[in-house]
Parts: sequence; C-alpha cells; structure tokens
Amino acid sequence: MQQAQPAQGNRVSTVLGRRLGGELLALRTAAGLTQSEAARALSASTGKIAKMESGWAPMRDPDIRILCDLYEVADPTVVGGLLELARVDRDRRKAKGWWSSAPVTPAMREYVSLESAATAIKTWQIAYVPGLLQCESYVRALNPDEDFVSARLARQRRLDDDAPLNLRAVVYEAVLRNLIGGPAVMREQLHHLVSVSERPNVSVRVLPFSAGARGGIDCGFNILSFAEPGAMDVVYIEIPRTQAWIEGGREAAEHDAMFERITAHALPERESRTFISSLSKDL
Repeated sequence: MQQAQPAQGNRVSTVLGRRLGGELLALRTAAGLTQSEAARALSASTGKIAKMESGWAPMRDPDIRILCDLYEVADPTVVGGLLELARVDRDRRKAKGWWSSAPVTPAMREYVSLESAATAIKTWQIAYVPGLLQCESYVRALNPDEDFVSARLARQRRLDDDAPLNLRAVVYEAVLRNLIGGPAVMREQLHHLVSVSERPNVSVRVLPFSAGARGGIDCGFNILSFAEPGAMDVVYIEIPRTQAWIEGGREAAEHDAMFERITAHALPERESRTFISSLSKDL
C-alpha cells in the first residue's frame, strides 16, 4: 500500500508509473534477471531501471518492448496492457486539466487526474454518496466552499463526455439514511441517484442492512481500471486524514474480489431504484 510520494526535481513517482514499474519488476524477477542485465538490454544504467521500476520516470514504448522480449513475455495482451498503461501515465504527467489549478490536496489532484483517464470505476461506499453521483445541494451540505463545489461537479462530466466512464457503485444502506443537509437535501439526492442510475454506463446498487455483516463494511474504496477490467487496476482508499493507493498485485485483486462479493449480496439494480425511491418518500 502506497501513500502519495514527493517529487524529485522535475520528476515524480506517479500511481500509474508505480503500477507499471511493479509489473516490470515482477516480470524481471520471474525471468531470474538482475537490474544490470535489464540495463544492458536498454544500453542504459541500472539507475534508469531502478527509476522505471519505482515509477519515477515516464516509460518509452521501445524500452517496454525490449524488456518484454528480454523477459520472454510474448502474450500480446500483457504487452499491450503495459504499453497502454505507459501511454496513460505519460498523458497524465503532461495533462493540464481543470484539476491542475483546483484548490485540492496533491493526493486528490492525482486521484482526479486518474479518474479523468480511467475507463471504468467500481466504488463501494459506506458513509457518503459517491462523489460522481452527488447532486449540487448534497455537495454544498458537505462543504459550502465554491471551489470545492465546482471541483466536485466538474468531476461528474466524466459520466457523459464523448467516452463516458463506466461506473459501478454499491452503497451501504447507511449512506441513504444519513441525512446530509437535512430531509430536503436528501430527498433531492435520492431522486438524483435514481435518475442517474438509469444511464447505460451507470449502475447503482444498495447493500441493505438485512444483508448482515459482510467483509468490507468497515471501509469504502474505489477501483480504477485503465485497460481491460482487472488487467491494470489500482485501488484508492480514503482513510481519515490521509489517502492510500494499492497499485496492483494480490491486495488489488483481493479488493476486486471483495467488491464482487459485496455486489453479490446487494439488491439488483431495479430493486435498488425502488428501495431508494421508497426512502425518499419517507422524508
């Protein structure tokens, strides 16, 4: 599990860079090769290999192909996934989206930049409506600062842009009963959830109290995908006073499996909409 890392001069260790570096490190280790042997293949220093495997430098496609040949990785799906992840990382390092000047923490700025590049997100929330699904009055009830509100609403454009984000959201029943802003605000928010859940790229499901104790109800998380689902996922966990990333590997796979187990016990989409609508009528 990684927390946001500082810059070194004009370089920075990015989440996607570390995710890609970790994959290359695992492939080199499986091939039984050293950093020196990898460096010779690239006519580079071992320092360059170390920076690549730690995510401190953007990676060139020719270097990735050479290393894949050296590590005897021939599967085009694996090689293609690495190349796509490298492309997205290079684009994120250069990107100057609205988040570049937004008054948010560096960790959140990195999250939002990745959210803007992701193809799909799975989110499990236990206390608040997912940020991408919050109506404006709900956002203002959480934080009335105009910059915060503008930034939160700007993120939601990903749901209806030219290449809309695929969002699968599962929320605990407590999220829907938590009266953020009071009854009127929550009524509007619940109506908004029902409306947005009808979009073809958005799925909203509710885990009811009646489901009982389930693994994962103690902490929410987001799983961001940038290639084929599961191939290059990273997990974002917002912990009180800090944030953490899980950049692939066994822990990321465990969180994905946990999300699917939670989803299996959640109400189906249509029943979830009916359940949300019934709660709004009681407010």
